[in-house]
Amino acid sequence: MSGNTPEKDDPTSANKKTISLPISRVRLIMKSSPDVSSINQDALFLTTKATELFVQHLALASFNHGSGKESNSLSYSDLAHTAEKTETFHFLTDILPKKILARDYLKTLEQMQEEDADV
Repeated sequence: MSGNTPEKDDPTSANKKTISLPISRVRLIMKSSPDVSSINQDALFLTTKATELFVQHLALASFNHGSGKESNSLSYSDLAHTAEKTETFHFLTDILPKKILARDYLKTLEQMQEEDADV
């Protein structure tokens, strides 16, 4: 007779309580890569936990460097500014571009077209 409890049989069952992100979504994202054929449960848990910690770190850094302290909130522009100004998060600048007004974009586009015409 085995005296094993479900928690001993599945070491990740206790760990699942320590994460907030849905493991099924992370698994789906991981499986979307053609290079991934199977996913170890420990690797899935660690990837989920690392992602959660990264998002928390990004949010805290953005809150501390942004306007969040005054308004007690975090905005998209705070995230974009942190991605642009902090070397650690610089790889996110394509994902979190700074928002600009449409009129500013159109003005920049016009200037670029004028420069191309002059050449």
